[in-house]
Amino acid sequence: PPPSSDRPADGGPGGRHGWRIVAALAVTSTIGYGTLYYAYAVLLGPMAAGLGASTTAVTGALTASVLAGALTAVPVGRWLDRHGGRGLMTAGSIAATALLVAWSQVRTIGQLYVVMVGIGVTGAMVLYEPAFAVVISWFTPDRRPTALLAITVVAGFASTVFMPLTGVLVTNVGWRDAILVLAAIHGTVTIPLHALTIRTPPHRTPAGPAASPVVARQAAARAAMRDRRFWILTAALIAHGAATSTVAVHLVGYLTSRGHPATFAAAVAGLLGVLSVTGRLVLTGARRRLPTATVVAAIFAVQAVAVLAMPLTAGSRVGAVITVTGFGLGFGISSLAAPAILADRYGTTAYATIAGRLTAPVTTARAAAPLLAAVLLSNGGYHLLLAAVTTACLLAAAAMRAVGRRGDRHERAG
Repeated sequence: PPPSSDRPADGGPGGRHGWRIVAALAVTSTIGYGTLYYAYAVLLGPMAAGLGASTTAVTGALTASVLAGALTAVPVGRWLDRHGGRGLMTAGSIAATALLVAWSQVRTIGQLYVVMVGIGVTGAMVLYEPAFAVVISWFTPDRRPTALLAITVVAGFASTVFMPLTGVLVTNVGWRDAILVLAAIHGTVTIPLHALTIRTPPHRTPAGPAASPVVARQAAARAAMRDRRFWILTAALIAHGAATSTVAVHLVGYLTSRGHPATFAAAVAGLLGVLSVTGRLVLTGARRRLPTATVVAAIFAVQAVAVLAMPLTAGSRVGAVITVTGFGLGFGISSLAAPAILADRYGTTAYATIAGRLTAPVTTARAAAPLLAAVLLSNGGYHLLLAAVTTACLLAAAAMRAVGRRGDRHERAG
């Protein structure tokens, strides 16, 4: 692929303002995921009761939101490569805040679906994908992993902060006013941080001495789409995304089916958020000695072994914790690994466009997998479901290892 400009900005690897951007995006990503996504699980029951709708119908609105975000990822990626993140993320923050206010006022299930589709679109404008594109444009390859890790470690605690907070708000002021409080938090913090902090990095040059930025971006994007490794990577992340979203939705039900109390099952499932941060730290440390794809493939394989062992070990509390820990190490690893691999392989010239084309099918798989898993569950029980998840993790590990074998030389050179 065409080379990209990876020159240090602000006179250093990322520059002081680059690290200010990282700090700002760590905060806005945490608030964004907390208010636009994780709060929904807590609001689900009260909303269903308040709207007189079934839990299934209300859950479907979140699925619609995720799918809308997936469809938006491609045009958002193109915009980011052409115009940068400041205007897009600021507009997205304003729109998301307005939609949160509108969410608090919905009276019918149809209105809820409309609002949640809008929230899915704005989420694609303000969450990880645009944040990573901004950070990658600022930092040299040696500093990118640290910058990306900082954002994902902080935002990895979004559920830990916002799910209890939302629960307290619902208990004390009701679900509608709880959403208004979340809207106030989102608007007062994310809008000014996006508007005042994000800038276009200095010293950005087009790929090649005579190439225009538009031509360079188009060439880089076409080269990625023609690269077989891109599609192998996409297949790996689709399989892994389907596995992780399935476990996230069905883990509590599985553990209770094994005789564990609901409180214990929920507590063990809650480990996934903390373990996702642990897995990202492991990846960042290990990739100093090994290629990223190789480390990720190994973690995916560990997840497959953990799920395979669940029927034998998850009946005891210790066994349940051990197997969930093994799976949880890879729970959030793709969000850190994908941008690192894409930037290493294809440079930064068309990073956001390429990342958007990867994000769309992966996010769609994550949204659809729990529904398909429910069909498997009704027809074959948890044994069939766990077999499917194990297979998906093994396929993801094999595909990621193939990416590593083909790309090791390139990654070490980058």
